[in-house]
Amino acid sequence: MAISTTTHLNFRGDARAALEFYRTVFGGHLITITYGDFGMPKELPDADKIVFGQVTADDGFRIMAYDVPGQAPAAAAPAATTREHGLTLTGERFFVSVRGETVEEVGALWDKLADGADLIEKYGPSPWAPGFGMLTDRFGVTWVLDVAAPYAG
Repeated sequence: MAISTTTHLNFRGDARAALEFYRTVFGGHLITITYGDFGMPKELPDADKIVFGQVTADDGFRIMAYDVPGQAPAAAAPAATTREHGLTLTGERFFVSVRGETVEEVGALWDKLADGADLIEKYGPSPWAPGFGMLTDRFGVTWVLDVAAPYAG
């Protein structure tokens, strides 16, 4: 039996823009289905919002997203994530982690994902990995990008 996990992000009207952006960063194929495609009358406000969206790349990257229907209450915004003295301080419940094999490979993803982002810790060498960086993208999603360190056990 094989099991895999896929991060599923919840947006409030930005799912299409976010998925299109992630496709430009990670490549792959984009699928978007709207509430209208599922039968919601086209004249309703949420009909053009995403009920199912996914980016899938050949290298294994996968992310899903949808737009929460308009009548659902918004969650309280978490405190901003910061890094101080090597520690991550956050009120967020999760980060999206992307790990690659080389500094160059991950650095290229970082450069694209950082466009319009708030940098938490600039991408570069760290005590535990040849490359590490943390940012909150233009859609409010916090990402950790790093390079797999050789196991020294």
